[in-house]
Parts: sequence; structure tokens; C-alpha cells
Amino acid sequence: MPEFSSTRRVRHTARDMFELVADVERYPEFVPLCEALTVRSRRQKDARTMLIADMTVGYKAIRETFTSQVLLKHDVLEIDVSYVDGPFRYLKNVWRFVDCGQGCCDVHFHIDYEFRNRMLGGLMGAMFDRAFRKFSEAFERRADVIYGSTHPRVAAQG
Repeated sequence: MPEFSSTRRVRHTARDMFELVADVERYPEFVPLCEALTVRSRRQKDARTMLIADMTVGYKAIRETFTSQVLLKHDVLEIDVSYVDGPFRYLKNVWRFVDCGQGCCDVHFHIDYEFRNRMLGGLMGAMFDRAFRKFSEAFERRADVIYGSTHPRVAAQG
């Protein structure tokens, strides 16, 4: 039952970081291990958007596709990801974005998952763990590309 949490202070606003993480179709361009992502459906209600998306992850000769439900909470700058189908027994992922002033925010990332197949878990588990440790960094680099890097570098936390 691997679990990973991090908080990273970045030099972008919470709204900008939320929008960047919410743009799931772009993940194959910069997210570690993400080879493809397709949004099957998108529903908007008030300040919430519900997506059903298929993500293909891969490492060397191993490829797995899984389906997730992604709830974008535009009003509170949170993203909840719940597992629907694929190689996991379960997967729960939460992103929160909190403004810190002066154009900076804290990006909170938490993921809890377990592979259905122990052998696949053994093969992919360590690699997933390394990739999750790089997720927040990958999104920060992407934000620098999209929004520019106008603020001095902020020290990483957690």
C-alpha cells in the first residue's frame, strides 16, 4: 500500500498551478511515465468539473492503462482523483493549491495506491515511487515554461 505526500512552495499563484494540473490532456508532454492521456467525458456543474480519463503509463517494456475520475474543484482549488478501472486495487490522489502571497503558493500532493497484481506492483512500484517524487517538480518546471519564472526560486518543502 504505497503512499506518498509532498508540499512544495512554488513561485506561481495557486490559480495558475491549479489550471496547469487541471489541464490533464497535456500530461504526456511533461509528466514522468505518462505516455498517453485521453479524456472520455467532461461534465461541468457550477464550480466543479468531472472528468473520466484514461492514462497510459509506461516504463521500458511495461505499459498499463487505467481509468480515473477527476473532480476539478475550481472554487477551492483542489483536484480529487479516484480510481475507476485498470491494474490497481485502488488509487486515490489529491492536489491542493494554497496561495502564500507575493505570487507564490504551496502545492500539496498526496497519492495512495496499491496494484492488484503483486508481481506488477513489484516491477512498477519502485519506479512509481520515484516518479511521484518528481511530479511536483515536473509541474513546477512546466509552470515556468507556461507562465514564466518571474519570482526568485523558492526552497522546496516536505
